[in-house]
Amino acid sequence: MQVLTMEFIRKLKEAGHTVELLDLYKEEFNPVIFEQDEPDWSRDGYEYSPIVHREIDRMNRNEALAFIFPVLWYNIQAMLKGYIDRVWNYNYAYGNSKLPHKKALWIGLAGGSKAHFAKRKYDTMIEHYLNVGLAGYTGISNSKVEIMYDTLSEKALDPAQFPEFQKEILENAYKLGLEFATL
Repeated sequence: MQVLTMEFIRKLKEAGHTVELLDLYKEEFNPVIFEQDEPDWSRDGYEYSPIVHREIDRMNRNEALAFIFPVLWYNIQAMLKGYIDRVWNYNYAYGNSKLPHKKALWIGLAGGSKAHFAKRKYDTMIEHYLNVGLAGYTGISNSKVEIMYDTLSEKALDPAQFPEFQKEILENAYKLGLEFATL
């Protein structure tokens, strides 16, 4: 995932964009919502924790958002979900205010095949959740989901086939960076 992220960022920088990377694991972000960060619908102004305010400030420095994450149980993983739950809070991301971002790109890394996801419409479910339930609800009108399938396939796990697999994934990441930079 890190190599893919770096390739995506490389293309954005080549296109002249400034990129701010947040690695939730390296920054030891705690995805658990504590009482101070629970939404308070009874008042307009509310002081969330310093960590949440730091992340709101970080988000406000950027006009677009891109998320790269593993798909677990046909959804975003707990760390990213917890980040969204804590930071995309009432009167910042929804309620009397919406996110200030123009666009969002969601890149999910799925171990299963495209056919497996399509068979039960998991791909459609993920796209609807991210594009409508999250981005649309918080005011981001230009949202796209890209699922990279087969990341746990034989090709991905076999040392002899891995170089070819990695090349395909990195080419896709580069292409996504180019598309995102020009949207």
